[in-house]
Amino acid sequence: MPRPDEFESALTAGERAALDGLSTPRAVQDFLDGCAYSSDPFYRCPLRVLRERRAHCFDGALFGAAALRRLGHPPRILDLLSDGRDDEHLLALFKADGRWGAVAQSNFSGLRYREPVYASVRELAMSYFEPYYNLARERTLVGYTGPLSLAPFDRLRWTVSDEHLERIAERTEQVRRVMLITPAMHGRLTPVDERSYRAGLLGSDAAGLFKPE
Repeated sequence: MPRPDEFESALTAGERAALDGLSTPRAVQDFLDGCAYSSDPFYRCPLRVLRERRAHCFDGALFGAAALRRLGHPPRILDLLSDGRDDEHLLALFKADGRWGAVAQSNFSGLRYREPVYASVRELAMSYFEPYYNLARERTLVGYTGPLSLAPFDRLRWTVSDEHLERIAERTEQVRRVMLITPAMHGRLTPVDERSYRAGLLGSDAAGLFKPE
């Protein structure tokens, strides 16, 4: 898959070398893990994430998609859906040997990388169920969207400009939604235990945490 010329031409020699060093999906995740978590109420394009080393989950997913594209993967994202008492969470998807994996930026330690071992997108999404909870210890993941290709947004210069990123966010709201649990299941969910709760919040930035009312 060819690299988008505009993204490549915008890079300095040092930036290109840094991206060339992200030669595997795991390396892309390691880069995101080294970025500060952003609580800013705006989006950063992949080029800006590279330069500022700062991202929230939307920014991280777009950066992941751009970096994975350089490795030959289609730029695809998937939105994990909450019950309304938590943030949604965006992943950048990739496949290896027909199995799905993901890279992601998150304020929660358990909502980041997934090895490419999942036979379906649903399996991948379900792997985020247990570590997906809010500060009230409520399990909040209820569904996911179908994968969204970012290639049609190339004309909006999503890799190098923040200007039209809201269009991508809006599009994620229009993609087909798949529920993982029923309302009855949701009503039976138990609170997250203390040990798991603390583990998930390890290294989190309190300013960026969703605070349910």
